[in-house]
Amino acid sequence: MSTQSTQSALDSASTATSSGLSDAEVRLLRADFPILGRSVNGHPLVYLDSGATSQKPQAVIDAESHYYEHTNAAVHRGAHTLAGEATELFEEARATVARFVNVADDEIVWTSNATEGINLIAYGISNASLGRGGAEAERFRIGPGDEIVTTELEHHANLVPWQELAFRTGATLKVIGVDDDGALRLDEAAALIGPQTKLVAFSHVSNVLGGVNPVAELVALAKAVGALTVLDACQSAPHLPLDLTALDVDFAVFSGHKMLAPTGIGVLYGRSELLNALPPFLTGGSMITTVGLTESSFLPAPMRFEAGTQRVAQVIALARAVEYLQGVGLDRIAVHEAELGRRLAEGLRAVPGVRVLGPGADAERVGLASFVVEGIHSHDVGQFLDDRGIAVRVGHHCAQPIHRRFGVTATTRASGYLYTTADEIDAAVQAVADSREFFRVA
Repeated sequence: MSTQSTQSALDSASTATSSGLSDAEVRLLRADFPILGRSVNGHPLVYLDSGATSQKPQAVIDAESHYYEHTNAAVHRGAHTLAGEATELFEEARATVARFVNVADDEIVWTSNATEGINLIAYGISNASLGRGGAEAERFRIGPGDEIVTTELEHHANLVPWQELAFRTGATLKVIGVDDDGALRLDEAAALIGPQTKLVAFSHVSNVLGGVNPVAELVALAKAVGALTVLDACQSAPHLPLDLTALDVDFAVFSGHKMLAPTGIGVLYGRSELLNALPPFLTGGSMITTVGLTESSFLPAPMRFEAGTQRVAQVIALARAVEYLQGVGLDRIAVHEAELGRRLAEGLRAVPGVRVLGPGADAERVGLASFVVEGIHSHDVGQFLDDRGIAVRVGHHCAQPIHRRFGVTATTRASGYLYTTADEIDAAVQAVADSREFFRVA
């Protein structure tokens, strides 16, 4: 079925219900994703690694291909027709993504991924701490005696850059712990966030546990002491309605490839007055106003953070991915994933010898679960499932600290998305149960 037909069917169904996606709707959606029609090891592909990267609908693939076939040009510098068309599409995409998260167009900065976005903030603060950026950048300065606060839940991209910033500036890094269910300890957060805190960085959704963190409470604690907030939205932007203005965070990041878009494109959000005061991280062409032999001045945001030739095709395809998600409805995707997540976690917990990390049945969560099968290494579990065409993640998922918190070095993670069916979840659970027989640990 064509994408247009699929969208029409979804529009009709959406009018009828505001709940999750029906089985029929998911089947219609799956037809938009060519890769879901292939087989792996003689079995139909069951793709449960969307937490690492999502699959792409034909509309996104076509958008990137169409750009290269008809419009390819560098943006913001050419006077010819193609350059003008490319620049228009590039900036229209910025407006599309800005509306998606309810912020102003000039508050969206293109990056290569979320990791680059977090490093951009950290290096901007580091540069301000060295005296770069003039009086406007003084608000970002940190040094000995100041504190950066993050959480035990973070994946390495939202931990290592803050460790490095602390090393470079002499600030102290403090970490909020979690309870035995993987929920952030707000009592500990309230004790750690104080007058010396300059920045609080935390994820919206854990990429290991799938639980949703209390953003409002953490933002309130940070604002009470005048600290900046950085939200890692990598695991929420693809799965939940995301209103950054309502969340009232200062900065946020997310990656395109986890939300149906190509690899190589990410988004940094920053409040306008902060972006225009933060010293740039990468410097070079396209981000300057004047250049002398010994000194240069920089454009306002967002261009001051977009040095060099940009990822135009990926930006345009990201906008198409956003439109696709909006066509389905993030509220309905969130309900669908919550149902998948509960089905997955409860199914796995019913398998003897399987330990599921993270929130219980009543907690808010997305459609993923990480687990340990007693007596079997996660890599062997992943290989057993792959033999049945089931793709899952194994290892520490770039989040070693939270694995150590639960006394394990590695887990198996199954993560669904809008195109995942209940039957696929059941097949994965059954395969995990069967792995215990195969490895003789039952």
